[in-house]
Amino acid sequence: MNRKALTALLATLTVAGCTLAPDYQQPDSPVPATAGDDERIAEQLVLPGWEALFQDPQLQQLIRTALSNNRDLRLALLDVAEARAQYRIEGAALYPELSVDGDGSRQRLPADLSQTGDSEIQTQYSVGLGVAAYEVDLFGRLRSLKQSALQQYLATEEARRSAHITLVSEVANAYLTLQADRRNLRISRETVEAQQESVDLVKGRFDLGLGSELEVRQAEVALETARANQARFKRLVAQDRNALAVLVGAPLPPLPDSPAEDLDTELAALPEIPAGVPSAVLRQRPDIQQAEYSLKAANANIGAARAAFFPRIALTGSAGTASSELSGLFESGSESWSFSPSISLPIFSGGRNRANLDVAEVRRDQNVARYEQTIQTAFQEVSDALQARGSFTEQEQAQQALVTATRRSLALAEARYEQGADDYLAVLDARRELLSAEQELVSVRLQKLANRITLYRALGGGVFPDRAIQLSGRNP
Repeated sequence: MNRKALTALLATLTVAGCTLAPDYQQPDSPVPATAGDDERIAEQLVLPGWEALFQDPQLQQLIRTALSNNRDLRLALLDVAEARAQYRIEGAALYPELSVDGDGSRQRLPADLSQTGDSEIQTQYSVGLGVAAYEVDLFGRLRSLKQSALQQYLATEEARRSAHITLVSEVANAYLTLQADRRNLRISRETVEAQQESVDLVKGRFDLGLGSELEVRQAEVALETARANQARFKRLVAQDRNALAVLVGAPLPPLPDSPAEDLDTELAALPEIPAGVPSAVLRQRPDIQQAEYSLKAANANIGAARAAFFPRIALTGSAGTASSELSGLFESGSESWSFSPSISLPIFSGGRNRANLDVAEVRRDQNVARYEQTIQTAFQEVSDALQARGSFTEQEQAQQALVTATRRSLALAEARYEQGADDYLAVLDARRELLSAEQELVSVRLQKLANRITLYRALGGGVFPDRAIQLSGRNP
Protein backbone atom coordinates (compact mmCIF):
# COMPACT_ATOMS: atom_id res chain seq x y z
CA MET A 1 0.00 0.00 0.00
CA ASN A 2 1.58 3.32 -1.02
CA ARG A 3 1.94 6.32 1.27
CA LYS A 4 -0.96 8.29 -0.21
CA ALA A 5 -3.39 5.40 0.21
CA LEU A 6 -2.23 4.84 3.79
CA THR A 7 -2.63 8.55 4.57
CA ALA A 8 -6.15 8.55 3.16
CA LEU A 9 -7.04 5.49 5.22
CA LEU A 10 -5.74 7.05 8.45
CA ALA A 11 -7.63 10.28 7.74
CA THR A 12 -10.82 8.33 7.21
CA LEU A 13 -10.34 6.47 10.49
CA THR A 14 -9.72 9.76 12.29
CA VAL A 15 -13.02 11.35 11.32
CA ALA A 16 -14.89 8.18 12.25
CA GLY A 17 -16.24 8.17 15.77
CA CYS A 18 -19.31 10.33 15.99
CA THR A 19 -22.62 8.66 16.81
CA LEU A 20 -26.20 9.48 15.92
CA ALA A 21 -27.62 8.32 19.25
CA PRO A 22 -29.75 10.97 21.00
CA ASP A 23 -28.29 12.56 24.13
CA TYR A 24 -29.36 10.55 27.16
CA GLN A 25 -31.75 12.35 29.47
CA GLN A 26 -32.50 10.74 32.82
CA PRO A 27 -36.30 10.64 33.27
CA ASP A 28 -37.75 12.66 36.13
CA SER A 29 -38.57 10.70 39.26
CA PRO A 30 -42.29 9.75 39.22
CA VAL A 31 -42.53 9.74 43.05
CA PRO A 32 -42.43 12.46 45.73
CA ALA A 33 -39.08 13.59 47.02
CA THR A 34 -39.86 12.18 50.46
CA ALA A 35 -42.32 9.69 51.92
CA GLY A 36 -43.01 11.50 55.16
CA ASP A 37 -43.41 14.93 56.65
CA ASP A 38 -39.79 15.13 57.78
CA GLU A 39 -37.78 16.71 54.95
CA ARG A 40 -34.50 16.79 56.89
CA ILE A 41 -32.43 14.18 55.14
CA ALA A 42 -29.25 12.79 56.61
CA GLU A 43 -26.08 13.28 54.59
CA GLN A 44 -25.21 9.62 54.70
CA LEU A 45 -26.94 6.39 55.62
CA VAL A 46 -24.73 3.33 56.02
CA LEU A 47 -26.52 0.00 55.76
CA PRO A 48 -24.76 -2.97 57.33
CA GLY A 49 -23.73 -5.99 55.32
CA TRP A 50 -25.76 -9.13 55.81
CA GLU A 51 -23.05 -10.50 58.11
CA ALA A 52 -23.77 -7.66 60.53
CA LEU A 53 -27.56 -7.80 60.19
CA PHE A 54 -27.93 -11.56 60.70
CA GLN A 55 -26.27 -12.40 63.99
CA ASP A 56 -27.07 -16.11 64.25
CA PRO A 57 -23.90 -18.10 63.29
CA GLN A 58 -25.92 -20.92 61.78
CA LEU A 59 -27.93 -18.51 59.63
CA GLN A 60 -24.69 -16.88 58.47
CA GLN A 61 -23.32 -20.26 57.44
CA LEU A 62 -26.52 -21.09 55.56
CA ILE A 63 -26.31 -17.80 53.64
CA ARG A 64 -22.66 -18.42 52.74
CA THR A 65 -23.53 -21.88 51.47
CA ALA A 66 -26.45 -20.49 49.45
CA LEU A 67 -24.25 -17.83 47.85
CA SER A 68 -21.91 -20.61 46.72
CA ASN A 69 -24.47 -23.22 45.65
CA ASN A 70 -27.75 -21.56 44.70
CA ARG A 71 -28.59 -22.23 41.05
CA ASP A 72 -30.48 -18.99 40.46
CA LEU A 73 -27.48 -16.94 41.58
CA ARG A 74 -25.19 -19.13 39.49
CA LEU A 75 -27.34 -18.39 36.41
CA ALA A 76 -27.13 -14.66 37.20
CA LEU A 77 -23.33 -14.89 37.32
CA LEU A 78 -23.29 -16.71 33.98
CA ASP A 79 -25.52 -14.01 32.48
CA VAL A 80 -22.94 -11.43 33.55
CA ALA A 81 -20.14 -13.45 31.94
CA GLU A 82 -22.16 -13.74 28.71
CA ALA A 83 -22.88 -9.99 28.60
CA ARG A 84 -19.21 -9.22 29.25
CA ALA A 85 -18.16 -11.42 26.33
CA GLN A 86 -20.82 -9.87 24.08
CA TYR A 87 -19.49 -6.41 24.92
CA ARG A 88 -16.01 -7.49 23.89
CA ILE A 89 -17.39 -8.87 20.63
CA GLU A 90 -19.11 -5.57 19.77
CA GLY A 91 -15.99 -3.60 20.72
CA ALA A 92 -13.76 -5.76 18.52
CA ALA A 93 -15.72 -4.66 15.43
CA LEU A 94 -14.22 -1.16 15.79
CA TYR A 95 -10.76 -2.43 14.91
CA PRO A 96 -9.44 -3.93 11.68
CA GLU A 97 -9.17 -7.69 11.60
CA LEU A 98 -5.62 -8.44 10.46
CA SER A 99 -4.57 -11.81 9.16
CA VAL A 100 -1.47 -13.29 7.58
CA ASP A 101 -2.35 -15.40 4.57
CA GLY A 102 -0.15 -17.67 2.54
CA ASP A 103 -1.22 -19.19 -0.78
CA GLY A 104 0.30 -21.51 -3.29
CA SER A 105 -1.09 -22.87 -6.55
CA ARG A 106 -0.01 -24.95 -9.52
CA GLN A 107 -2.07 -25.05 -12.70
CA ARG A 108 -1.68 -26.78 -16.06
CA LEU A 109 -2.98 -24.84 -19.02
CA PRO A 110 -3.72 -26.66 -22.30
CA ALA A 111 -2.14 -25.37 -25.48
CA ASP A 112 -5.29 -23.67 -26.77
CA LEU A 113 -5.54 -21.58 -23.58
CA SER A 114 -1.88 -20.80 -23.24
CA GLN A 115 -0.56 -17.49 -24.55
CA THR A 116 2.46 -19.28 -25.97
CA GLY A 117 0.42 -21.86 -27.87
CA ASP A 118 2.02 -24.68 -25.91
CA SER A 119 0.70 -26.38 -22.84
CA GLU A 120 2.40 -25.18 -19.67
CA ILE A 121 2.32 -25.45 -15.89
CA GLN A 122 1.92 -22.18 -13.96
CA THR A 123 3.06 -21.87 -10.36
CA GLN A 124 2.35 -18.98 -7.97
CA TYR A 125 3.14 -18.39 -4.29
CA SER A 126 2.18 -15.41 -2.15
CA VAL A 127 2.37 -14.28 1.47
CA GLY A 128 0.55 -11.17 2.68
CA LEU A 129 -0.87 -9.21 5.59
CA GLY A 130 -4.51 -8.46 4.89
CA VAL A 131 -7.53 -6.53 6.12
CA ALA A 132 -10.90 -8.00 5.10
CA ALA A 133 -14.04 -5.83 4.81
CA TYR A 134 -13.20 -3.46 7.66
CA GLU A 135 -16.15 -1.11 8.21
CA VAL A 136 -15.22 2.52 8.75
CA ASP A 137 -17.55 3.69 11.49
CA LEU A 138 -18.20 7.16 10.07
CA PHE A 139 -21.71 7.48 11.51
CA GLY A 140 -21.20 5.60 14.77
CA ARG A 141 -23.18 2.46 14.01
CA LEU A 142 -20.58 0.16 15.56
CA ARG A 143 -19.93 2.53 18.45
CA SER A 144 -23.64 2.65 19.22
CA LEU A 145 -23.79 -1.15 19.24
CA LYS A 146 -20.75 -1.25 21.51
CA GLN A 147 -22.34 1.28 23.88
CA SER A 148 -25.56 -0.72 23.92
CA ALA A 149 -23.62 -3.91 24.76
CA LEU A 150 -21.80 -2.06 27.55
CA GLN A 151 -25.05 -0.88 29.11
CA GLN A 152 -26.54 -4.36 28.83
CA TYR A 153 -23.48 -5.75 30.58
CA LEU A 154 -23.86 -3.22 33.38
CA ALA A 155 -27.56 -4.10 33.60
CA THR A 156 -26.78 -7.79 34.03
CA GLU A 157 -24.26 -6.91 36.73
CA GLU A 158 -27.00 -5.06 38.60
CA ALA A 159 -29.30 -8.05 38.05
CA ARG A 160 -26.64 -10.17 39.73
CA ARG A 161 -26.56 -7.76 42.67
CA SER A 162 -30.34 -7.92 42.88
CA ALA A 163 -30.24 -11.73 42.83
CA HIS A 164 -27.60 -11.64 45.58
CA ILE A 165 -29.72 -9.44 47.85
CA THR A 166 -32.88 -11.42 47.10
CA LEU A 167 -31.20 -14.73 47.87
CA VAL A 168 -29.83 -13.48 51.19
CA SER A 169 -33.29 -12.18 52.13
CA GLU A 170 -35.06 -15.36 51.06
CA VAL A 171 -32.68 -17.58 53.03
CA ALA A 172 -33.15 -15.39 56.10
CA ASN A 173 -36.95 -15.45 55.76
CA ALA A 174 -37.00 -19.21 55.21
CA TYR A 175 -34.75 -19.75 58.22
CA LEU A 176 -36.91 -17.53 60.45
CA THR A 177 -40.06 -19.28 59.21
CA LEU A 178 -38.49 -22.61 60.11
CA GLN A 179 -37.53 -21.32 63.55
CA ALA A 180 -41.03 -19.91 64.09
CA ASP A 181 -42.68 -23.21 63.17
CA ARG A 182 -40.24 -25.08 65.40
CA ARG A 183 -41.23 -22.72 68.20
CA ASN A 184 -44.92 -23.42 67.48
CA LEU A 185 -44.14 -27.15 67.46
CA ARG A 186 -42.61 -26.83 70.91
CA ILE A 187 -45.68 -24.92 72.13
CA SER A 188 -47.94 -27.66 70.72
CA ARG A 189 -45.90 -30.34 72.48
CA GLU A 190 -46.16 -28.48 75.76
CA THR A 191 -49.90 -28.20 75.16
CA VAL A 192 -50.17 -31.95 74.55
CA GLU A 193 -48.30 -32.63 77.78
CA ALA A 194 -50.55 -30.22 79.69
CA GLN A 195 -53.69 -31.73 78.15
CA GLN A 196 -52.50 -35.23 79.07
CA GLU A 197 -52.05 -34.11 82.66
CA SER A 198 -55.56 -32.63 82.56
CA VAL A 199 -57.02 -35.89 81.24
CA ASP A 200 -55.32 -37.78 84.06
CA LEU A 201 -56.61 -35.26 86.61
CA VAL A 202 -60.19 -35.31 85.31
CA LYS A 203 -60.25 -39.12 85.16
CA GLY A 204 -58.95 -39.26 88.71
CA ARG A 205 -61.69 -36.94 89.90
CA PHE A 206 -64.28 -38.94 87.94
CA ASP A 207 -63.10 -42.17 89.55
CA LEU A 208 -63.53 -40.52 92.95
CA GLY A 209 -67.03 -39.39 92.03
CA LEU A 210 -66.06 -35.71 91.94
CA GLY A 211 -66.63 -35.17 88.22
CA SER A 212 -68.77 -36.20 85.28
CA GLU A 213 -68.01 -38.34 82.25
CA LEU A 214 -68.69 -35.27 80.10
CA GLU A 215 -65.70 -33.56 81.62
CA VAL A 216 -63.57 -36.62 80.87
CA ARG A 217 -64.68 -36.62 77.24
CA GLN A 218 -64.09 -32.86 76.95
CA ALA A 219 -60.53 -33.32 78.24
CA GLU A 220 -59.93 -36.16 75.76
CA VAL A 221 -61.25 -34.03 72.89
CA ALA A 222 -58.88 -31.24 73.89
CA LEU A 223 -55.99 -33.74 74.04
CA GLU A 224 -56.65 -35.13 70.56
CA THR A 225 -57.04 -31.61 69.18
CA ALA A 226 -53.64 -30.72 70.63
CA ARG A 227 -52.12 -33.86 69.08
CA ALA A 228 -53.56 -32.95 65.68
CA ASN A 229 -52.10 -29.46 66.05
CA GLN A 230 -48.74 -30.98 66.93
CA ALA A 231 -48.81 -33.21 63.84
CA ARG A 232 -49.58 -30.18 61.66
CA PHE A 233 -46.53 -28.30 62.91
CA LYS A 234 -44.36 -31.39 62.46
CA ARG A 235 -45.39 -31.34 58.79
CA LEU A 236 -44.75 -27.59 58.48
CA VAL A 237 -41.28 -27.92 60.01
CA ALA A 238 -40.39 -30.68 57.54
CA GLN A 239 -41.64 -28.58 54.62
CA ASP A 240 -39.77 -25.54 55.90
CA ARG A 241 -36.54 -27.55 56.00
CA ASN A 242 -37.11 -28.72 52.41
CA ALA A 243 -37.73 -25.15 51.20
CA LEU A 244 -34.61 -23.90 52.97
CA ALA A 245 -32.50 -26.74 51.55
CA VAL A 246 -33.57 -25.78 48.01
CA LEU A 247 -32.51 -22.18 48.60
CA VAL A 248 -29.22 -23.19 50.17
CA GLY A 249 -28.53 -25.72 47.43
CA ALA A 250 -27.13 -28.29 49.87
CA PRO A 251 -28.32 -30.55 52.70
CA LEU A 252 -29.06 -28.65 55.91
CA PRO A 253 -26.84 -29.18 58.93
CA PRO A 254 -28.48 -30.35 62.18
CA LEU A 255 -30.32 -27.56 63.99
CA PRO A 256 -30.29 -27.04 67.76
CA ASP A 257 -32.92 -29.08 69.60
CA SER A 258 -34.61 -26.00 71.05
CA PRO A 259 -35.18 -22.89 68.94
CA ALA A 260 -34.60 -19.47 70.44
CA GLU A 261 -37.39 -18.27 72.72
CA ASP A 262 -37.30 -14.88 71.02
CA LEU A 263 -36.76 -14.71 67.28
CA ASP A 264 -35.19 -11.26 67.72
CA THR A 265 -31.96 -13.01 68.68
CA GLU A 266 -31.60 -14.10 65.05
CA LEU A 267 -31.36 -10.53 63.73
CA ALA A 268 -29.63 -7.32 64.66
CA ALA A 269 -31.48 -4.04 64.39
CA LEU A 270 -31.17 -1.94 61.28
CA PRO A 271 -29.75 1.55 61.76
CA GLU A 272 -32.31 4.26 62.38
CA ILE A 273 -33.72 5.45 59.06
CA PRO A 274 -35.38 8.87 58.79
CA ALA A 275 -38.99 8.70 57.67
CA GLY A 276 -38.45 11.23 54.88
CA VAL A 277 -35.70 9.55 52.89
CA PRO A 278 -37.15 6.68 50.81
CA SER A 279 -37.06 8.30 47.38
CA ALA A 280 -33.51 9.52 47.98
CA VAL A 281 -32.18 6.03 48.57
CA LEU A 282 -33.98 4.44 45.62
CA ARG A 283 -31.13 5.11 43.22
CA GLN A 284 -28.99 2.62 45.14
CA ARG A 285 -31.39 -0.26 44.48
CA PRO A 286 -29.92 -2.64 41.88
CA ASP A 287 -33.25 -3.14 40.10
CA ILE A 288 -33.52 0.61 39.47
CA GLN A 289 -29.93 0.83 38.27
CA GLN A 290 -30.58 -2.18 36.05
CA ALA A 291 -33.64 -0.45 34.57
CA GLU A 292 -31.62 2.70 33.87
CA TYR A 293 -28.80 0.78 32.19
CA SER A 294 -31.38 -0.98 30.00
CA LEU A 295 -32.79 2.42 29.11
CA LYS A 296 -29.32 3.66 28.12
CA ALA A 297 -28.83 0.55 25.98
CA ALA A 298 -32.11 1.20 24.18
CA ASN A 299 -31.06 4.83 23.68
CA ALA A 300 -27.79 3.69 22.06
CA ASN A 301 -29.66 1.32 19.74
CA ILE A 302 -31.44 4.36 18.27
CA GLY A 303 -28.04 5.60 17.10
CA ALA A 304 -27.34 2.31 15.34
CA ALA A 305 -30.77 2.41 13.66
CA ARG A 306 -30.22 5.99 12.48
CA ALA A 307 -26.79 5.11 11.05
CA ALA A 308 -28.44 2.56 8.74
CA PHE A 309 -29.78 5.48 6.65
CA PHE A 310 -26.25 6.62 5.76
CA PRO A 311 -23.56 5.11 3.52
CA ARG A 312 -21.49 2.22 4.82
CA ILE A 313 -17.82 2.15 3.84
CA ALA A 314 -15.76 -1.03 3.96
CA LEU A 315 -12.04 -1.40 3.32
CA THR A 316 -10.28 -4.50 2.05
CA GLY A 317 -6.56 -4.54 1.44
CA SER A 318 -3.41 -6.57 1.65
CA ALA A 319 0.34 -6.13 1.33
CA GLY A 320 2.95 -8.84 0.93
CA THR A 321 5.07 -10.69 -1.62
CA ALA A 322 4.29 -12.92 -4.61
CA SER A 323 6.49 -15.05 -6.83
CA SER A 324 6.34 -17.99 -9.21
CA GLU A 325 9.05 -19.66 -7.15
CA LEU A 326 8.82 -20.40 -3.46
CA SER A 327 12.43 -19.31 -2.99
CA GLY A 328 11.69 -15.97 -4.62
CA LEU A 329 8.98 -14.82 -2.21
CA PHE A 330 11.29 -12.57 -0.25
CA GLU A 331 13.60 -11.42 -3.03
CA SER A 332 13.76 -7.82 -4.17
CA GLY A 333 10.97 -6.79 -6.49
CA SER A 334 8.47 -9.39 -5.26
CA GLU A 335 6.38 -6.90 -3.31
CA SER A 336 2.64 -6.83 -3.99
CA TRP A 337 -0.34 -4.97 -2.55
CA SER A 338 -4.01 -4.40 -3.17
CA PHE A 339 -6.53 -1.88 -1.81
CA SER A 340 -10.27 -2.26 -2.47
CA PRO A 341 -12.56 0.24 -0.74
CA SER A 342 -16.30 -0.16 -1.19
CA ILE A 343 -19.28 2.01 -0.34
CA SER A 344 -22.91 0.99 0.07
CA LEU A 345 -25.61 3.67 -0.03
CA PRO A 346 -29.13 2.57 0.94
CA ILE A 347 -31.72 3.72 -1.60
CA PHE A 348 -34.73 1.45 -1.21
CA SER A 349 -35.29 -1.24 1.45
CA GLY A 350 -39.07 -1.48 1.52
CA GLY A 351 -39.24 0.67 4.67
CA ARG A 352 -37.04 -1.69 6.69
CA ASN A 353 -34.68 1.00 7.97
CA ARG A 354 -37.55 3.29 8.94
CA ALA A 355 -39.27 0.42 10.73
CA ASN A 356 -36.06 -0.53 12.57
CA LEU A 357 -35.72 3.05 13.78
CA ASP A 358 -39.35 3.07 14.93
CA VAL A 359 -38.76 -0.17 16.83
CA ALA A 360 -35.67 1.28 18.51
CA GLU A 361 -37.54 4.41 19.58
CA VAL A 362 -40.54 2.43 20.87
CA ARG A 363 -38.22 0.18 22.87
CA ARG A 364 -36.59 3.27 24.35
CA ASP A 365 -40.01 4.54 25.41
CA GLN A 366 -40.88 1.10 26.84
CA ASN A 367 -37.72 1.19 28.95
CA VAL A 368 -38.60 4.66 30.20
CA ALA A 369 -41.97 3.31 31.37
CA ARG A 370 -40.28 0.29 33.01
CA TYR A 371 -37.78 2.57 34.73
CA GLU A 372 -40.55 4.77 36.15
CA GLN A 373 -42.59 1.72 37.14
CA THR A 374 -39.60 0.23 38.96
CA ILE A 375 -39.10 3.46 40.91
CA GLN A 376 -42.77 3.59 41.90
CA THR A 377 -42.69 -0.03 43.09
CA ALA A 378 -39.52 0.60 45.06
CA PHE A 379 -40.97 3.72 46.64
CA GLN A 380 -44.05 1.80 47.78
CA GLU A 381 -41.97 -1.05 49.21
CA VAL A 382 -39.74 1.29 51.23
CA SER A 383 -42.64 3.44 52.41
CA ASP A 384 -44.75 0.45 53.46
CA ALA A 385 -41.85 -1.14 55.34
CA LEU A 386 -41.05 2.11 57.15
CA GLN A 387 -44.67 2.65 58.14
CA ALA A 388 -45.01 -0.92 59.43
CA ARG A 389 -42.03 -0.76 61.80
CA GLY A 390 -43.78 1.04 64.64
CA SER A 391 -47.07 -0.83 64.32
CA PHE A 392 -45.39 -4.23 64.56
CA THR A 393 -43.61 -3.17 67.75
CA GLU A 394 -46.89 -2.02 69.32
CA GLN A 395 -48.65 -5.20 68.17
CA GLU A 396 -45.93 -7.39 69.66
CA GLN A 397 -46.13 -5.61 73.01
CA ALA A 398 -49.89 -5.95 73.09
CA GLN A 399 -49.72 -9.62 72.13
CA GLN A 400 -47.13 -10.31 74.83
CA ALA A 401 -49.43 -8.71 77.40
CA LEU A 402 -52.27 -10.88 76.11
CA VAL A 403 -50.18 -14.04 76.58
CA THR A 404 -49.37 -13.01 80.14
CA ALA A 405 -53.05 -12.32 80.90
CA THR A 406 -54.31 -15.60 79.37
CA ARG A 407 -51.65 -17.59 81.22
CA ARG A 408 -52.85 -16.07 84.50
CA SER A 409 -56.46 -16.74 83.47
CA LEU A 410 -55.63 -20.41 82.89
CA ALA A 411 -54.00 -20.71 86.30
CA LEU A 412 -57.09 -19.23 87.97
CA ALA A 413 -59.46 -21.49 85.99
CA GLU A 414 -57.47 -24.60 86.97
CA ALA A 415 -57.46 -23.57 90.63
CA ARG A 416 -61.24 -22.96 90.60
CA TYR A 417 -61.85 -26.32 88.91
CA GLU A 418 -59.72 -28.22 91.44
CA GLN A 419 -61.62 -26.49 94.28
CA GLY A 420 -64.95 -27.40 92.66
CA ALA A 421 -65.93 -23.76 92.18
CA ASP A 422 -66.19 -24.04 88.38
CA ASP A 423 -66.63 -26.74 85.71
CA TYR A 424 -63.95 -28.01 83.36
CA LEU A 425 -65.24 -25.94 80.41
CA ALA A 426 -63.62 -22.81 81.85
CA VAL A 427 -60.25 -24.60 81.91
CA LEU A 428 -60.68 -25.69 78.29
CA ASP A 429 -61.52 -22.17 77.16
CA ALA A 430 -58.58 -20.67 79.05
CA ARG A 431 -56.11 -23.22 77.64
CA ARG A 432 -57.45 -22.72 74.12
CA GLU A 433 -57.05 -18.94 74.45
CA LEU A 434 -53.50 -19.34 75.78
CA LEU A 435 -52.49 -21.60 72.88
CA SER A 436 -53.95 -19.17 70.35
CA ALA A 437 -52.27 -16.18 72.03
CA GLU A 438 -48.85 -17.88 72.14
CA GLN A 439 -48.99 -18.92 68.50
CA GLU A 440 -50.14 -15.45 67.47
CA LEU A 441 -47.20 -13.96 69.38
CA VAL A 442 -44.80 -16.14 67.39
CA SER A 443 -46.55 -15.03 64.18
CA VAL A 444 -46.32 -11.33 65.07
CA ARG A 445 -42.62 -11.62 65.89
CA LEU A 446 -42.01 -13.40 62.60
CA GLN A 447 -43.87 -10.67 60.69
CA LYS A 448 -41.88 -7.98 62.50
CA LEU A 449 -38.57 -9.57 61.54
CA ALA A 450 -39.76 -10.29 57.99
CA ASN A 451 -40.60 -6.58 57.69
CA ARG A 452 -37.07 -5.75 58.86
CA ILE A 453 -35.65 -8.00 56.13
CA THR A 454 -38.03 -6.46 53.59
CA LEU A 455 -36.82 -2.98 54.51
CA TYR A 456 -33.22 -4.14 54.25
CA ARG A 457 -33.85 -5.48 50.75
CA ALA A 458 -36.03 -2.51 49.72
CA LEU A 459 -33.22 -0.10 50.55
CA GLY A 460 -30.91 -2.04 48.21
CA GLY A 461 -28.18 -2.50 50.80
CA GLY A 462 -26.14 -5.22 52.26
CA VAL A 463 -24.17 -6.66 49.35
CA PHE A 464 -21.01 -4.89 50.38
CA PRO A 465 -20.61 -4.08 54.09
CA ASP A 466 -18.65 -0.89 53.45
CA ARG A 467 -21.09 0.48 50.87
CA ALA A 468 -22.72 3.73 51.90
CA ILE A 469 -25.98 5.04 50.53
CA GLN A 470 -25.51 8.70 49.71
CA LEU A 471 -28.77 10.48 50.29
CA SER A 472 -27.74 13.79 48.78
CA GLY A 473 -27.12 14.41 45.12
CA ARG A 474 -29.00 13.46 41.97
CA ASN A 475 -32.50 12.07 41.93
CA PRO A 476 -33.04 8.38 41.17
